[in-house]
Amino acid sequence: MATLIHTLTDHSDDVNCCAFSSSCLATCSLDKTIRIYSLNDFTELPYSPLKGHTYAVHCCCFSPSGHTLASCSTDGATIIWDTSDGRMLAVLEQPTGSPVRVCRFSPESTYLVSGAADGSVVLWNVHSMKFYRSGNVKDGSLVACAFSPGGNFFVTGSSCGDLTVWDDKMRCLCNEKAHDLGVTCCDISSHPVSDGEHASGCFQMASCGQDNKIKVWFILFADFLGGELRYKCTLSGHSAPVLTCAFSYDGQMLVSGSVDKCVIIYETNTGNILHTLSQHTSLFLATGSMDKTVHIWKLDNKQPCAGNTIENDSKIRTAENWSEDDVSAWLCAQGFAELVGLFKANNIDGKELVNLTRESLIHELKIESLGLRSKILQKIEELRMKMVSVSVAVPDEFLCPITRELMKDPVIAADGYSYEKEAMENWISNNRRSSPMTNLPLPSLVLTPNRTLKMAISRWLETQQKQGETTLL
Repeated sequence: MATLIHTLTDHSDDVNCCAFSSSCLATCSLDKTIRIYSLNDFTELPYSPLKGHTYAVHCCCFSPSGHTLASCSTDGATIIWDTSDGRMLAVLEQPTGSPVRVCRFSPESTYLVSGAADGSVVLWNVHSMKFYRSGNVKDGSLVACAFSPGGNFFVTGSSCGDLTVWDDKMRCLCNEKAHDLGVTCCDISSHPVSDGEHASGCFQMASCGQDNKIKVWFILFADFLGGELRYKCTLSGHSAPVLTCAFSYDGQMLVSGSVDKCVIIYETNTGNILHTLSQHTSLFLATGSMDKTVHIWKLDNKQPCAGNTIENDSKIRTAENWSEDDVSAWLCAQGFAELVGLFKANNIDGKELVNLTRESLIHELKIESLGLRSKILQKIEELRMKMVSVSVAVPDEFLCPITRELMKDPVIAADGYSYEKEAMENWISNNRRSSPMTNLPLPSLVLTPNRTLKMAISRWLETQQKQGETTLL
């Protein structure tokens, strides 16, 4: 049985990653912070949140001892923190300056890997906190990484769908096309298995991607053979891109989280579904979401029935299905508590909320303040965009390369790429004169509105909204 035991609501933007040590839980977010909680009662530690990144934090991970924590960000840096007092121990700048998407400690804390949007991967010496070696994947951004249990090898996953096995000398040992639309995450179980041919040095690895699939592999590590990947099976269950996957500490379970707003727990040996968690061990599981919350689950050791489902709460329902009380809660969360009575008096539920217009605010709700109307419409538009982003896969060309969010006001920079205007202006204001995508110097700081792309995004949003309306009818 899986039971929701706690919900954390401290982040002010999407939660990108959750990580456990033996005593703490760390979460990181688009809000540029890392938050640390005690596993005893899930209270936030006194030195939390950790602030040091200037852009979104994409990934965080504890060292095996739990004494240090690493975080990486769009700002091109990987920061190592002391978990006893929150001190910043080192700032490791990616040599290319590219946004860093993933970081991982080796099992013995000898190395730390950081992978970036330009495909560069760096191996850092943790003891000296200095650069050790680097390499590059052929295509795409690095978005996933996992070490072998011995720490002599590691695997990276790219946005082009490739899994690459490296040794600790940064030699590329093998490369496998895994997911057609891009890898999003990978993990290696720490418990050895047999693939029928090798009695030792063989482990199970899981990868997931934008193709809605989770694939399980046999991965063989041997000093004289290098690394070898062998496909085992594909796990079904998700109806949208799968964003993360991880093995339990004992390797008996595999958990995955998806854009379809479900977390699925599989039995590793059989591939059977043990739990489907729709709210967005003892054995804990933490799930972070684009609704800015982190759910903490406790898994019992009893074997559950396949497909056991926990009902959705209001936070993860589609907005069109919200009740009037859900709308009231949303208004309070957005700072509009004074409007709760007005919206209730007019029986505004979720469907009516997302269809409110300037005219209805003026003539039906009688809201006279232009500034207040503008703020309400802005929040409703953000809600609509979030509804789309969490229910369907947003085309990559509509996402800002810096924030990885759907663009509202796209501009073309001198490198030829399109960015969200505010994000690119912030990039330049921080004395960055290189391209976020290529790391080459920008010949000009002029930003040109990309009206064609803005129209394409608007048409796409309208199409998604109409499809949602059709579904409701």
